[in-house]
Amino acid sequence: MIVAVVGATGLVGSKMLEVLEERGFPVSELLPVASSRSWGKKVRFQGREWTVLSADEAIARKPALALFSAGGTVSSELAPRFAAAGCYVVDNSSFWRMDPSIPLVVPEINADVLTPEDHIIANPNCSTIQMVLPLAPLQKAYGIKRIVVSTYQSVTGAGQRGIEQLEAERAGGSGTKFPHRIDMNILPHIDSFLPDGYTKEEMKMVNETRKILRAPGIAVSATTVRVPVEGGHSESVNVEFLKPYDLAEARQLMADMPGVTLQDDPSQNLYPMPINAWGKDDVFVGRIRRDPSVENGLNLWCVSDNLRKGAATNAVQIAEVLLKNGWL
Repeated sequence: MIVAVVGATGLVGSKMLEVLEERGFPVSELLPVASSRSWGKKVRFQGREWTVLSADEAIARKPALALFSAGGTVSSELAPRFAAAGCYVVDNSSFWRMDPSIPLVVPEINADVLTPEDHIIANPNCSTIQMVLPLAPLQKAYGIKRIVVSTYQSVTGAGQRGIEQLEAERAGGSGTKFPHRIDMNILPHIDSFLPDGYTKEEMKMVNETRKILRAPGIAVSATTVRVPVEGGHSESVNVEFLKPYDLAEARQLMADMPGVTLQDDPSQNLYPMPINAWGKDDVFVGRIRRDPSVENGLNLWCVSDNLRKGAATNAVQIAEVLLKNGWL
């Protein structure tokens, strides 16, 4: 199968190549695509080097699949062009996510929304993915009334420049990706601010959660925060259900959810941490406890590698669904 990766030289694009190879996706020819600065460079995949191409060159080769991680502006222009050439596009930007005609997919939750006609498919925000995975079975069992979430997001979520700024500051230098120092600091600021005081990142979590869970009535309040961690996002999630729940049953529902691993034994200091989630595909959940301050309330803590399940792995899993359904 001819597969294009648009944004192949970036953090997520590189991770997509890694995950495609790890999972044995049937790539017969790779078309790495990047901006003009990278044309002619080489990327390594399946034990050989592949030349970075322009989008026009890649489209002319008529790939069956294109994984995009090149930002909303690029996706808005190029995704329709790849789709028009008969290609299935899985896009990691935010551009298509809330388009009512475009499926927004976490395969373990809502792969059933996909149809053969969906030639552009949106990959959700990294923080949304790791929150909705453990919540999906709880929504089905009890109904969710309200979610309050605070995120603790690593610098890898800001791309290579985010990592470079953290590393430079730790070495006594500085960087320009964040509006303030990130080393030894915490920034309650991810993406740009909106007129109501929330950020675009926070509203992504609100709107995407409702779309993925097919529950437009869920109330969601999010605060997204950047922390000086190099890999892995963490979230404190408070959920209020519509129905009474049994704590042991709720814990078991999450444990049984594909893609979720429970790490929840405080007596042994066992709980999810980004240092342990890095490089893994699951969402790790712990600190599960009843919230006595509200009826039918539950608290949990979840951690995931934002470059893998939060981006590259979820995109490849979507492609695997297309392949399994016989559309690729």
